Amino acid sequence: MFLLLFERMSYHYRGDTTDIGFWMVRISNFMVFVLILGIIFSFTLYLIDLLKHECGVDKTPKQLIISCFICTIAIIILIISQFTEFYYYFDELNRYHRARGFIICYLFPLMVLILDLSVIIEYYKRIGKLQRISILLFSVVPLIASIIQIFTYGVSFTSITLVGLVVVLYVFALIDMNNIVERANKHEIEIIRGEQKNMQLLFKQTATALANAIDAKDKYTHGHSRRVAEYSVKIAKYAHKGEKECEELYFAALLHDVGKIGIKDSIINKEGKLTNEEYGAIKMHPVIGMQILSSISQSPYLSIGAHYHHERYDGRGYPTGLKGEDIPDIARIIAVADAYDAMTSRRSYRDPIPQQLVREEFVKGIGTQFDPTYARIMLHLIDLDSEYIMKESSGQNKSEKIESLVCGAYRSTVSDGILLTNTVTHIHLTSYMNVERKHENIPSFVLFDSLDGRIHDDERKCRELLYHEYASIRADGIVTGKGIRNVQKRTNETAGAAAEDKAMLRGEKISFDLEAVRYRDHLLIRMSNRFRFHEIIIALPDSTRYAYLSLTGEYCVIDDVDIYKTEEEIGKGYIPRIAEEITYINVPAGDIPNVQVDGWRSAISEGFVVTDGMRVIFHTMSLPTARLVWHCPFAVLYTSDDGLPNGDDYRELTVVRLDGEGWEEDDHVENRVNVSKLDSFIDWNDWKEKNKAGQDCELLFRVDKEKISITTEYCGLSICSVTTFTEDMHEVYAALTGDQCALTNIRIIR
Repeated sequence: MFLLLFERMSYHYRGDTTDIGFWMVRISNFMVFVLILGIIFSFTLYLIDLLKHECGVDKTPKQLIISCFICTIAIIILIISQFTEFYYYFDELNRYHRARGFIICYLFPLMVLILDLSVIIEYYKRIGKLQRISILLFSVVPLIASIIQIFTYGVSFTSITLVGLVVVLYVFALIDMNNIVERANKHEIEIIRGEQKNMQLLFKQTATALANAIDAKDKYTHGHSRRVAEYSVKIAKYAHKGEKECEELYFAALLHDVGKIGIKDSIINKEGKLTNEEYGAIKMHPVIGMQILSSISQSPYLSIGAHYHHERYDGRGYPTGLKGEDIPDIARIIAVADAYDAMTSRRSYRDPIPQQLVREEFVKGIGTQFDPTYARIMLHLIDLDSEYIMKESSGQNKSEKIESLVCGAYRSTVSDGILLTNTVTHIHLTSYMNVERKHENIPSFVLFDSLDGRIHDDERKCRELLYHEYASIRADGIVTGKGIRNVQKRTNETAGAAAEDKAMLRGEKISFDLEAVRYRDHLLIRMSNRFRFHEIIIALPDSTRYAYLSLTGEYCVIDDVDIYKTEEEIGKGYIPRIAEEITYINVPAGDIPNVQVDGWRSAISEGFVVTDGMRVIFHTMSLPTARLVWHCPFAVLYTSDDGLPNGDDYRELTVVRLDGEGWEEDDHVENRVNVSKLDSFIDWNDWKEKNKAGQDCELLFRVDKEKISITTEYCGLSICSVTTFTEDMHEVYAALTGDQCALTNIRIIR
């Protein structure tokens, strides 16, 4: 700015012969030359500082030292020239003229700029991108302007370019400084986040270690706290809790049993029934846990989870007897997860409870033991968990991870059951005589059904787990049927039975390949080895129960077991029928065909358009194999382009079960189910008996703009399901389905 000002004044007072003009023209011209050298000298100093502090150049380059020296010499000669008229002089009219040494005054800045440019080129890659552009321009453009200025007179190109480029250099330096500050801030934020992450990790590891220490007090609760934490987070996510809430819930659930530290090991690990005094001590662990965790003031949710996780929704819990929504939300979620893991884990007095029975307990506990919202979410998680992954695990997989069996007397050793479905299961194994070398040494297979997928011989367990054995099949093709309607066998000889017997007696290792598949009430099993091939068709007593296959044998070692399933499903006709299909719907139909639902939603009725005031009346009866609360009818709301269930562009909106359960299946709907027990409701066992006896049911549909409600009174339950749509639905359809029930005489009244 001063450079341009003095440049302007030098032209303004040129030719002014007054005293002021005399002095101003001399001062202004001198200042122009001084400021040009000063700017170039300042740029050199800026380069030295830039290289030292940002480029990591400890030693100043020689070129820049020479540049500083030249600038100093140039200023000294400029001062001397004011008295010797070496660079310029003024005539009698006070006008500026170049002198004989004028060219020298431009050579000094040119040399400095050239030296500076050489340094810029040398350290080009070390300089920041923005600064690189600005200092390159500052070196090159004034250099060119200075050369032009030597041959021109009047317009000061050098002054104009220097001033302009000083502004550019300043702006670019400012931008680069902002970038540096921003990077520094980001780096600092990353450091802080890293520290926070490390602290969170340390907190998680500390909490996990404490939870493991708590679980270690009880030999039957290994991993209990971790599983409760994981189940709690699953429930919270389905309840649309935020990420922070889920994180807090995880740690609260992880430490929910911390109060057991204050309970004697002899009480926690007692095998038999607890005395009243011992049970009272156990009931103190929520209070002890609250006292331990209340000191962590930064995380109050930890003590809340520990203190209230044994409260019941009906107010009959402990330690404070809170009721309903007075119980903290975080504790209501933990209570559901804790109960689920307690039931699905092994205890000293029982094996893990099968998931179907666990599910029934949750149905019965809705609104009494458990918060209805979170209990229904857990029911939905159980329904999604078809592989029963949500359970206590020692790290091994399910029955498909059978490695080897050493069998003594027949069925002394058995594997877990392998579920047979309408996709083909392939089993490869080898068998040979064990060290006892008995005459009979042969692998066998047992076909059965039970709630836990395992073979049981104890009468009480068979009753509790609904154990039903269909048949046993020896590897030589002999079938012993117990609970089947018919069996058909075909054998092809290769080397023959005699050769097979001799090989077994010699203790040879024999490979067996087995294929097993089920379609409704028929099973097909193909067995082969190098001696014989057997094809066995079995007619099961019904299409409802599951079919498991367990490996066992007699005085043999079963080894190298490999199990895998194909993905392709078989259809009708793949297994030749050897017995008539059992049906419970061979009665006159109503407005649409009758439906027999042998398994969970294995069949569904025709769909019908929902209209306001529509009534659907039908007769329902649970099948003889039905044992559980939800073995009852379901109503489904859906949309599809062709109106068919599972049709084109099918969208399932909600499912309402007549045991009072409901679940929305679409992101664009919200479903709320209100259930109350009428005076006619006795208990759930009576409810199941009424379903088995058969009941008439009437569903009333009401349509109100974006809402559809379904109401009914069924077996002592008053059910009202309200489905709200968050987007426009042109036509909504309904259909009937269920689990282990027969639906007949379905009438639709509009």
